[in-house]
Amino acid sequence: MESYAITDMGVKRRTNQDYVFATDSPVGKLPNLYIVADGMGGHKAGDFASKYTVGAFIETVKNSKADNPISIIDEAVTSANLALIEKASENIDMNGMGTTLVVATVINDMIYIANVGDSRLYLIDDEIRQITRDHSLVAEMVYMGELDKKSARTHEKKNIITRAVGADMELVADYFEIEYSPGDIILMCTDGLTNMVEDSDIRDIIIQGDRDLSKIAHRLVDTANDNGGKDNIGIVLAIPDYPGE
Repeated sequence: MESYAITDMGVKRRTNQDYVFATDSPVGKLPNLYIVADGMGGHKAGDFASKYTVGAFIETVKNSKADNPISIIDEAVTSANLALIEKASENIDMNGMGTTLVVATVINDMIYIANVGDSRLYLIDDEIRQITRDHSLVAEMVYMGELDKKSARTHEKKNIITRAVGADMELVADYFEIEYSPGDIILMCTDGLTNMVEDSDIRDIIIQGDRDLSKIAHRLVDTANDNGGKDNIGIVLAIPDYPGE
């Protein structure tokens, strides 16, 4: 595996509530681990929520006795959610804080993924495919046929998410098991990128980047900021080894 992670405050925000984690080395029984989180709940609370959730998630993965990767991830999502809720109850200034979460690990020729909220995971080859499904009000409207994707990008309620870590004791995440093909690039990101850069432009930047993940990540950030940079930007890029390598 090869990966690169970056966050940027953007142009408009004064704090960075996005938090990213990427390691190509084992974490517990997982051979690698990639995480993107976008915090919410006020300046200090949002910043804390994303970082704390990722830390709690990693700690559970390290100690998990489960063998199945989805079981390990599910255990860590549940544990991180309860830990964040408990932390919020200790401080009135953090009441109501939460975070999105998208997580991935690559094992052999499979990518195991979980997501909560509207941070996304894409697979890019000649095309760009969004693997995760946004848990947001406008995404539900698009799914129901009440709104088209183009209008959803500028809808006044596009920032309302319907699921978040820390929002409910009974958190339901979505899980995916995706087979990858040699040459696929994994992109995980917050909406600070996807609200500012069209999917087709993201694809063009990635396939023109000569597989230099640092160069690609910085160009994605620069493009989002050039287009307005209205939110923090969190990005993880990863290239899996070919099966058998």
